[in-house]
Amino acid sequence: FYIATRPPLHPLFHSIYVVFHEKRKGVVKQREKMRNKLYLLLVLLSLFNSVHVSSQEKYISLGAHEHHEHIGQMEHPLSGIQIHNIVVALSKSASIKVDGPTLLGSKGEDFEWVTINLRNAEPSQDDWVGVFSPANFNESICPPQTSKEEQSGAPFICTAPLKFKFANYSTSKYTKTGKTSLKFRLINQRGDFSFAFFSGGLENPKLISVSKYVAFSNPKAPLYPRLALGKSWDIMTVTWTSGYSIDEAVPFVEWGWKGQVQQRSPAGTLTFHRNSMCGSPARTVGWRDPGFIHTSFLKDLWPNVEYTYKLGHLLSDGSVVMSKQYSFKSPPFPGQESLQQIVIFGDMGKQERDGSNEYADYQPGSLMTTDTLIKDLDNIDAVFLIGDLPYANGYISQWDQFTAQVEPITSRVPFMIASGNHERTWENSGSIYNGLDSGGECGVPAETLYYVPAENRAKFWYAADYGMFHFCIADTEHDWREGSEQYKFIEQCFASANRHKQPWLIFAAHRVLGYSSNEWYANEGSFEEPMGREHLQKLWQKYKVDMAFFGHVHNYERVCPIYQNQCVNKETSHYSGVVNGTIHVVVGGGGSNLNRFTTINTTWSVFKDYDYGFVKLTAFDQSNLLFEYKKSKDGKVYDSFTISRDYKDVLACVHDGCEPTTLAS
Repeated sequence: FYIATRPPLHPLFHSIYVVFHEKRKGVVKQREKMRNKLYLLLVLLSLFNSVHVSSQEKYISLGAHEHHEHIGQMEHPLSGIQIHNIVVALSKSASIKVDGPTLLGSKGEDFEWVTINLRNAEPSQDDWVGVFSPANFNESICPPQTSKEEQSGAPFICTAPLKFKFANYSTSKYTKTGKTSLKFRLINQRGDFSFAFFSGGLENPKLISVSKYVAFSNPKAPLYPRLALGKSWDIMTVTWTSGYSIDEAVPFVEWGWKGQVQQRSPAGTLTFHRNSMCGSPARTVGWRDPGFIHTSFLKDLWPNVEYTYKLGHLLSDGSVVMSKQYSFKSPPFPGQESLQQIVIFGDMGKQERDGSNEYADYQPGSLMTTDTLIKDLDNIDAVFLIGDLPYANGYISQWDQFTAQVEPITSRVPFMIASGNHERTWENSGSIYNGLDSGGECGVPAETLYYVPAENRAKFWYAADYGMFHFCIADTEHDWREGSEQYKFIEQCFASANRHKQPWLIFAAHRVLGYSSNEWYANEGSFEEPMGREHLQKLWQKYKVDMAFFGHVHNYERVCPIYQNQCVNKETSHYSGVVNGTIHVVVGGGGSNLNRFTTINTTWSVFKDYDYGFVKLTAFDQSNLLFEYKKSKDGKVYDSFTISRDYKDVLACVHDGCEPTTLAS
């Protein structure tokens, strides 16, 4: 097990996090003895602090939470590998071989399953295999050392693997036989791959064997399209990743009505570099070249039309590289009455389908959410992921893994994101919060890889329209308090909504600026981010915002229509008439490890769920809307309500939400 401690709050203890590697095979009796001793220790510690055991999270936490997430929970699995401790100890008694072809994607596939065979005359339960790309991962790809002291201590390896597995993942017999096979799922990531076999565990790794290289037939291929709404309703943006620089090829999108003549639209190209990162690991062991990111604007769309599109690159020799064909349905005209279905959730994370990085069970619900959305994609018009996307935390390769995971969704419907602490927060970088949550990324990968219709994508606040919905997306990692630049935007976004044509006004942000019964907020006594309601509730009330959605807290909670801590409507399943308070919803159960609720009875809380899930909003017309909370595990509805009202109900005067009047006739 691994123990991480924090500065003490109690004179004796503050918090100890114990992570059991439950998925590690070959458990020995010594661990059982250690576990028995541990539980004895827990009994003793419980005399001083409260004890909480979560079997699902595989954590035992003692004492008070510190803001915000558990240390063990949010540490990236790759951070457990002590890269700079790696030593070369190549051994003839150990081998790692690729079982099958070394050329992948010969039929245009963007992923392949690869089997490797291991042999070790001296097997151990701590042996592991890392997948490296580029395949030549020695000191030749390390950044230049600037001083003699650095040069003398330069490591053999300076980059983390893309993923890893313990050798005993497939069978516990490995430690007896010294032989096993592992399967890895590789995605096309603009480079070749090699498999490295290590002994010595993650803390003192010894490189004992390296496989032959494998590679995709076209590692530079255009891949992983991400659709997003443009600044106007009749614009769809397409962003994708490739290995082609602007010196090698001209990027474009070939698109048009399904089955009709296609046209071509140009694309702009961006990238970022190691020195774009703010700190480690993004600047050090977590760095990997992100390739080139292209964005094209498909303009003058007709409403409600199915379009097809392909990603293309015109090479300097006149040849063209094309992706496979994708499709999307164009947005409705603003105010159009038709069935419109929007999904909202936060804190998705990423998860490896091959079981890699399994020791930390890092984002256990991510694939459940992904797969459930894919199954229902015909009934989804747009998706809003409100912060904390892959939790790459400075390991840049994980952004590719994430874009590949959600590609079946992002290639078909607009995928709108918000900025979370794990995208942006870094000390002394302009963020309103101090911390190291982004792993040194300071927002650069998120704002480059995903388009949002913001005036300045480094400031992640923006407005978006979809039919009868008007969305105002805030960036909680920048100042949102009254008087700030963002506060002015939020008010302008609310004020610009034409509630006759777009009656459903939605606010969304990552951190909870409204209400939450989460344990750490309760321990702080705020039940929110401090100053959130203090500064924003007057705007929610003045402009009669229907719903405010938040992530950051990894669970689901629905709050009553509320203003100034008071429920203004006693109904729970159907709301009608005047809009006299905003319904607050925490929907941070997209995939990351779950967070506990407080035991305090929060009277404004209508429904809580400690599970993975998402919200689906269905607007039938300008007077009727259905709200559904669905669990990721089965896609079934576990909480719901309806709203029905007329336009006059939105215009009606309510407390702190009245237009000025005059006695003149």
